[in-house]
Amino acid sequence: MTPAQSATDIFGKISPPSGMGSATGDPIADLGRLLGLGINIFLTIAGLATLIYLLWGAFDWITSNGEKEKIQKAQNKITDAVIGLILIFVVFAVFGLLAGNLLGIVVNTPQGWELKIPTMQ
Repeated sequence: MTPAQSATDIFGKISPPSGMGSATGDPIADLGRLLGLGINIFLTIAGLATLIYLLWGAFDWITSNGEKEKIQKAQNKITDAVIGLILIFVVFAVFGLLAGNLLGIVVNTPQGWELKIPTMQ
C-alpha cells in the first residue's frame, strides 16, 4: 500500500459540496474563472481610479487661478495619471501576450477571462 492510497483510505476523497454555485462542478476550472474575474475587476478599478485622478488634476488646473505652484501640482497629477494609464495598458498587453498566446493558460471567453490552472494529474 502506497502512502497516497493509505491517505485516501483514511480520509476519503475530498470534493466540494454540491449546490455551491459551481458552474461546471470542476473546482479547478471554477478557481480559474474566479481568478480571471479578479484580474478583470482589478484592471477596471485601476483604470477608473486613474481616470478620476486625471480629472482631479484637470480640475485643479482649471481652479488654479494662474498660480504657478498650483499649476505645477496639477500638471504633475495629470502626468502621473497618464503614466498610470500607459502602465495599465502595457500590463494588460504583456499579460495577454505571455499568459494567453505563449503559455496558453488564459482563454478569453464571452464571460471574461478564464485561467487554465495546471494540475498534477
